Amino acid sequence: MQTFLTLLLIAAMIATLVALVRGIVIFLKTTEADLNGTGPSNSSLKSNKMMQSRIIFQALAIFIAVLIMWLANGG
Repeated sequence: MQTFLTLLLIAAMIATLVALVRGIVIFLKTTEADLNGTGPSNSSLKSNKMMQSRIIFQALAIFIAVLIMWLANGG
């Protein structure tokens, strides 16, 4: 059971890192034309979506880590 949870934790950590990097890359590709438009630009919406995904994956990783520690202490 703990091996499975450890693999899930690693997957959640990798997903967090991927979402973070993708969000930063999209943010860095934002042009001045995107910033001068009215309302949110397409790139800022994508960047925001990636950061929201990062938060979800990070919360999942924390939950799995807590679950692993709880089970290691005898549940």
